[in-house]
Amino acid sequence: MNIESYKLGEELDSFNYEEVQDGILAILNKGCSAVLDMTSCNYVSSTGLRVLLYSKKIAASKGLKFCLVGMNAEVKDIMNVTGFDSFFDFYNTMEECLSAINN
Repeated sequence: MNIESYKLGEELDSFNYEEVQDGILAILNKGCSAVLDMTSCNYVSSTGLRVLLYSKKIAASKGLKFCLVGMNAEVKDIMNVTGFDSFFDFYNTMEECLSAINN
């Protein structure tokens, strides 16, 4: 399975959601599974959560994976409070994620 990653900056919000969404969709449209590297991300807004959910939906519709890697405690808390944690596969490291996808 072909896999590509997209690295987020410090925030995923209404100021950059289009760029992030376009980047993830470009990966998925090539027929590759997408790994979102969130190691630098400190904040995800409701707009950002919609991008994540939409990306997961598009990946699933294409039979691809969409995984999140390197989430810090603040972002994990946002995901838990909103219930979004039940929709996604989370991994601490890229190696852990790639191993899980390839098995």
